Amino acid sequence: MDLCANANAIEAAALAAVENDAKAVSSVAGVIALGAINGTFVQVVRLLSECEGKVVLTGSGTSASMARRAAHLLSVVGTPSFFLSPGDGLHGGLGAIRGEDVVVAISKGGDSSELNEFCSRGKKLGKALVAVTSEKDSPLAQLADHALVIPLVPDADLGGVVATGSSLAAGALLDGLVEGCRVARGYEWKSFFFTHPGGAVGKNAAATLENLTSKNMNPKDINPS
Repeated sequence: MDLCANANAIEAAALAAVENDAKAVSSVAGVIALGAINGTFVQVVRLLSECEGKVVLTGSGTSASMARRAAHLLSVVGTPSFFLSPGDGLHGGLGAIRGEDVVVAISKGGDSSELNEFCSRGKKLGKALVAVTSEKDSPLAQLADHALVIPLVPDADLGGVVATGSSLAAGALLDGLVEGCRVARGYEWKSFFFTHPGGAVGKNAAATLENLTSKNMNPKDINPS
């Protein structure tokens, strides 16, 4: 294969991967819409937003990256959360889970013995277990009190084994939970800026807040010092 053909092949493969990612993420809207119909999605939002403890996110491999991201974003918009890996949990970390906490587990296949052992014990220690998975009949989905199932579109993942589109779809669904919890809690943007004074976000807080709200806010709402 010459250099030109090789470049074309690279571009075609990359484009196909991105297009499949987009299809995987787009499928999440249907999951949320179905959840709104049967009540599952809203039930999970209420469970997390009304949680009197913390939301414990967990997952392995690429799912762990999505879980860490979700734990941060939930905390950013007012739902206290943290990430705990199954491995650390099964070596004593489960002791961090209390009766008012909710465990949220992310797993494409839902068949990881380590993750499911963690979830089985975490469910007993905490208030409830939520699963985000692509397999509705998986051991994880069956173990969970609430299962949010994301059907995989064809070729969502590279070779069917590299978690590209499936992890992005899980991330998108978790983003939906993040925003749902923010709205359910009535978490105001001024509260967000108070806890996020750093970086460009904090530097431009006043201007951004003005754009997000229709009424003028006291500058002390952002920087009370």
